[in-house]
Amino acid sequence: MPKFTTVTQVAHTPAEMFALVADVERYPEFLPMCEALSVRSRRERDGVTVLTADMTVGYKALRETFTSQVTLRQAENRIDVKYLEGPFRYLENRWDFEPAVGDGTDIRFFIDYEFKSRILGALMGSMFDRAFRMFADAFKRRADAIYGSAESGAA
Repeated sequence: MPKFTTVTQVAHTPAEMFALVADVERYPEFLPMCEALSVRSRRERDGVTVLTADMTVGYKALRETFTSQVTLRQAENRIDVKYLEGPFRYLENRWDFEPAVGDGTDIRFFIDYEFKSRILGALMGSMFDRAFRMFADAFKRRADAIYGSAESGAA
């Protein structure tokens, strides 16, 4: 039943941040604990893209793979993630990209999950909590690397 919510401001546009987070195939390149990600299917309807993806996360000797349905709502600058199968009892994840006061974007990240196994929850739970706290920074660094950092005058 852990939940985590954060709002992070970045110097990039909502459209840029949406595109970066929607590019799930690239997660293993920069996201903490993400060892592999493969998209099983991708379909578009009425301007909404729905992906089914397998993500493998690991820490030390522990590895788990789970399947999620990722709904990309570009017109709303929103991404919803619904858990389908794997080690969780449930997992709900949501990203919202809103124009910040001034320039940039407020990224709202929410996740609520519970492992099926109490033992797995005890082993991986604190690690997941720590990883979720690092996600915002990982995406911010990735955005700066792709779009340029505010410090360098780009953004």
